[in-house]
Amino acid sequence: METKDRIVQGAEELFFRYGIKSVTMDDIARHLAISKKTIYQYFEDKNELVETLMSIGLKKDECEFKQIQKDSENVIVEVFNMMKHMGNMFSKVNPNIFYDLQKYHPKAWMQFKEFKHNCMARMVEDSIERGIREGLVRTDLNAKVLARLRIEQVEMGFNSEVFPPDKFRLLDVQLAMIDHFLHGICTLKGHKMINKYKEVTEEE
Repeated sequence: METKDRIVQGAEELFFRYGIKSVTMDDIARHLAISKKTIYQYFEDKNELVETLMSIGLKKDECEFKQIQKDSENVIVEVFNMMKHMGNMFSKVNPNIFYDLQKYHPKAWMQFKEFKHNCMARMVEDSIERGIREGLVRTDLNAKVLARLRIEQVEMGFNSEVFPPDKFRLLDVQLAMIDHFLHGICTLKGHKMINKYKEVTEEE
């Protein structure tokens, strides 16, 4: 592995475990058993390292999201596969990381917001339209509006003032929101498929 890639990977491990603010360049150097001078050969400062990590991470997320869409037999399965993927992602992330990004690394946070408004919004819109074609999502919905609502839900779930980390688990919040959204857009046929997938029995 190239030295620059090792630095990015090592920084990600520490940021995900402890948050961004509490991790210094010295910590990263010690974690990788290299000198801090070596890190500065590749990155001007911590900001540039965080921005590089964000860029790489978002490209990876986009590829994984698109693969899930492609491999899922219908939109209900797609959403549950996304929920499973999110579970794997958020189980590794210190919830403080999103607060740290917003407060101390605005350029990296802007990268996330642009990704959210462009890539994520488009994918949610595509999924809603797919669900309509499959008869699993209501036909009376405005896909563009609902797609924006969904991505704003994602960001709200990271808001520590709305969901304090000492009272709410990040994963629980995000999964509850996506479950609520899915139930709101689905037809009766879609609801039955959700219940079948979740092994839930309820009266008509």
